[in-house]
Amino acid sequence: MNWKTWLIVLVLLDFLALSGYAMTQVGYWGIWMAGLDNWGALQILVDLVIACCLIGTWMIIDARQRGLNPWPFVLITLVAGSIGPLLYLLKRQTSPRISAATAQ
Repeated sequence: MNWKTWLIVLVLLDFLALSGYAMTQVGYWGIWMAGLDNWGALQILVDLVIACCLIGTWMIIDARQRGLNPWPFVLITLVAGSIGPLLYLLKRQTSPRISAATAQ
């Protein structure tokens, strides 16, 4: 594995640990409800939703160009935020590039 793959794995594992700990403390809905506590928290929540939608769009386009199925990663993004894109980046790093024209 190259340094980019190791970096993605490190960030993913750290974020999974943080997410798991947060869920044990406040639960899945508690994480979402914290975004409604005040205007500052709501701004961060809305910003995260917008960013995840933009990243999801990029994942769909990029995966099609590479002959990969983007939908598992898009669904994970909808449910678990940045975990989806991090998993996609890991898959992208470890998969050979196959163009969409070649895959059909």
